[in-house]
Amino acid sequence: MHIAVCLCQVPDTSSVISFVEGVIDFSRVNEMMNPYDEYALEEAVSLKERFEGSVVTLFCVAPPSAREMLRKALAMGADRALLLSTTERPDPFQTALLLSRVFADYYGDALPDLVFCGKHSTDFQSAQVPLMLAELLGIESVSAIIKLEASADSIQVEREIEGGRESLTVHYPALFSVEKGLNAPRKTTVKAVMEARKKTIDLLPLTISESPYVTITSIKPLVREKTCRFMQDPKELVRLLRNEKALF
Repeated sequence: MHIAVCLCQVPDTSSVISFVEGVIDFSRVNEMMNPYDEYALEEAVSLKERFEGSVVTLFCVAPPSAREMLRKALAMGADRALLLSTTERPDPFQTALLLSRVFADYYGDALPDLVFCGKHSTDFQSAQVPLMLAELLGIESVSAIIKLEASADSIQVEREIEGGRESLTVHYPALFSVEKGLNAPRKTTVKAVMEARKKTIDLLPLTISESPYVTITSIKPLVREKTCRFMQDPKELVRLLRNEKALF
């Protein structure tokens, strides 16, 4: 079984995030693996351990600095990594398009049996790349799964919907975006980290020729202002509560 896992880098929430003329200053931002992608990776490695002869390959659209993140992913049990290196920050469509093209070059006419992605990235939380990639690859997809049981012929998955759970039977090849709680990502060991240093990370420099559908024109920090008013008596408070506009 060939299993692909799509990873992305996101800012560590403990980093100092500042803005310079409406643009994020990434020089002070420490980036890390998207937390939802860790669940996707764990599920892929668990299936690899269950189905003999399976191979887990990582795909990542990110700057060259993402090598260390991919080393961590390799230490968790993946076999190989492809870093689609670009200094630009593509929008969801561009990212999905780049991934689909690399999949075609890497796998040829035979698509991977399974593709795993995180439900969404924790920075912009658009949740668009998995569904766009599935459409470009022409394969079935289910988003935000919380349970997966795979057999040789099909996969049973569950996801939470409003008021309950939805159970689906999906056939190979398929793409799943993963929700928190599907599994518990494993911890890496010193031995696994050392072995990961011997695994291959292919660097593929890319140039994005397509125009983005979404462009961020500027970013600025949110300023929360709180107002405090003292009431002279309960009647005045009742009057303000009745008048909704007075609260804003």
